[in-house]
Amino acid sequence: MVEYYQILGVRRDASAEDIKKAYRKLALKWHPDKNPENKEEAEKKFKELSEAYEVLSDANKKSIYDRYGKEGLTGNNTGRGNHFHGPFTFRDPDDVFREFFGGRDPFSDFFGKSEFCFVV
Repeated sequence: MVEYYQILGVRRDASAEDIKKAYRKLALKWHPDKNPENKEEAEKKFKELSEAYEVLSDANKKSIYDRYGKEGLTGNNTGRGNHFHGPFTFRDPDDVFREFFGGRDPFSDFFGKSEFCFVV
């Protein structure tokens, strides 16, 4: 089972600020542009981090996740129904990252580019 709190390294009672700080630290560490020598693993971890942050940073999604797990968000909960209105699909990790950093690329100073480019 996916454990979003474990992925971000925070406790279940973590504040919104703690969740945000954990995502920021780990997203910068595991961004594929920062890990060209280990791109495949970095892409996997970056996707997991973005998914965890997307859920835990939204009060409604977090509440559903806390009660029903990921299955409550996706509808894969063997007959209990989807507790989130409509089928929930996770956004592209790049979109989550860009939104978090206000649309700017925090790596542009290091890599000389303004767009993210990797395949998840």
